[in-house]
Amino acid sequence: MRVPRTRREPVEVNLTPLIDVVFLLLIFFMVSTTFETRQALELELPESETGVAAEVSPVTVVVTASGDYRLGERDLAPGELASALAAEAERAREQGLVVEADGRAAHAAVVRVLDRAGALGIRQVRIATAEATSTEAETP
Repeated sequence: MRVPRTRREPVEVNLTPLIDVVFLLLIFFMVSTTFETRQALELELPESETGVAAEVSPVTVVVTASGDYRLGERDLAPGELASALAAEAERAREQGLVVEADGRAAHAAVVRVLDRAGALGIRQVRIATAEATSTEAETP
């Protein structure tokens, strides 16, 4: 006696829901990830006709229009300038110091940076400027 065999349907794995879940996870992580953005200061550098482009120095002190300071990525109060600059003094002696002062900054704030640099023995101090436009360069 022959027993009829029942036909089994072939087993299939449906990948469509798996792909949907992977895409949803990808979208979730893309949206929820925070990207670190570097904050930029709005500086109006004074203009110079005879300025020469120099390589970027790793030690840069920024003087804002309000008289605050920034050394690297750190915002500094005027009282913290001396200790922060002393920590970077060795590197500044070797590679120089660049002072990026806003054109609207008080003269006393810039002199404070130059005074601290001189007291720490930093002799290569450069002041960053913007290139003069041709209309302003022609006026006497």
